[in-house]
Amino acid sequence: MLTLPEIVSLDSHAGFVRIPPELDVPLTDRVRRIIDTESFRRLAKMTQVGLVSLVYPAARHTRFEHSLGVYRLALLFLKRLSHVPRFMETVSRKDAELLIVTALLHDIGHWPFCHLIEDIRIDGLPHHEELAAGILRYGETATCLRNDWNVEPESVIKLLSGNHSGNDPVIGLLSSILSGPIDIDKMDYLFRDSLHAGVPYGRNLDQARLIGSLCVNESGSGLAITEKGKTAAELMIFARYVMFSEVYWHHTVRAATAMLQRLFTELYREGRIELTRFFEWTEDEAVRFFMESSQKMPTQSLAEGLFGTKRLIYKRVAQFSILEQPEIYRKLAGQPYHQLCELSDQLSAILSGNKPPFAVLIDAPPIEKEVEIKIDVFYPKQNCYRALENISPVVRAMAREQFDDYTKRVRIFAHPAVTVSPQENQQMIDFLVNKKIGTSTDQKFPGVPFLEQK
Repeated sequence: MLTLPEIVSLDSHAGFVRIPPELDVPLTDRVRRIIDTESFRRLAKMTQVGLVSLVYPAARHTRFEHSLGVYRLALLFLKRLSHVPRFMETVSRKDAELLIVTALLHDIGHWPFCHLIEDIRIDGLPHHEELAAGILRYGETATCLRNDWNVEPESVIKLLSGNHSGNDPVIGLLSSILSGPIDIDKMDYLFRDSLHAGVPYGRNLDQARLIGSLCVNESGSGLAITEKGKTAAELMIFARYVMFSEVYWHHTVRAATAMLQRLFTELYREGRIELTRFFEWTEDEAVRFFMESSQKMPTQSLAEGLFGTKRLIYKRVAQFSILEQPEIYRKLAGQPYHQLCELSDQLSAILSGNKPPFAVLIDAPPIEKEVEIKIDVFYPKQNCYRALENISPVVRAMAREQFDDYTKRVRIFAHPAVTVSPQENQQMIDFLVNKKIGTSTDQKFPGVPFLEQK
């Protein structure tokens, strides 16, 4: 049985902070010292779902709140798994402490709108996990880890990176708790994003049932669930599907995403973005930069449409999926962002009359795919494991078809001041049908000399 002070505090309520919806998060002295660091406090000024609030106004919750939620779930997972002999034979108290601090710090490297900008795949742009490594190695966070937890920052970095050998069952187990089909990150963000957005999709989960069914898989290298958690797991997987379809990839959210990506790209091309400073900013500072840097520039309408006093989001004029004109979908899904920019400008040329800059934008699924749905179900009476996808028709459909193809669409958006006639709309579609688009060997956005400056 794990008797770590944070786990004990789940029931003692000796010291806690409350987060929605009426959840008490235990705060021991050593946890307080981490969340009071400057780098962690910065997460309180970083929204969890960024531009989603343009469609769901209350979705303004922060990565600070989410990180506390993930940390709380780590404690609940450990509390449950401390009753699983195979888990306790593998994971020591020190390993459990490593999981706790990594759960708390898992978003520490995030910068403004980073997921949307990472999808552009700018050559030389570090991933947010790489920035997290820089934060964790030095300064007050590193001191807290060493002095309070007896944890080396490199251990946290290794666990966050996911770059580790599959031969270590401890790292495998901890990694599957942090990032897997049924993990603490997804379990919190699906519920929390749904709660703040005001939609039911991510809250139709039986968290208690799912946590109560946790066990270790047959190889001992990851999580599994008992048969009692099968329905709860199905609900969580379906919740993820619906949240992507109806919230994260809502057409207006994606229109705003396309606008921000083009705004960032153009400012970057002009050498106006000093990335090292951008990474340190809060979201408000980034928005202020976008507005000031776009004054009297072609990007002004993009910045003001997103962040100005009057919301002017691009309108959807066409969309394509694996079911709706799949030939166009397959051509554009996963294409390099610089190629989408070129195609957007070529579509803009089809339109007649006076057109503002960046009159047309194409939004397409990025090359990176979502995590696969692979988890085993343990049947104690038969003492056997079965893959969830083999015993669940719901999960089988999602596991064997590409998740992204059914939740993410290719869309054409037009500036709100632009009128696209039916004939022009058809011309754009015909252009895409007939356009030869090869799969680029260079998936990265081309670098510019600015990135080489020191």
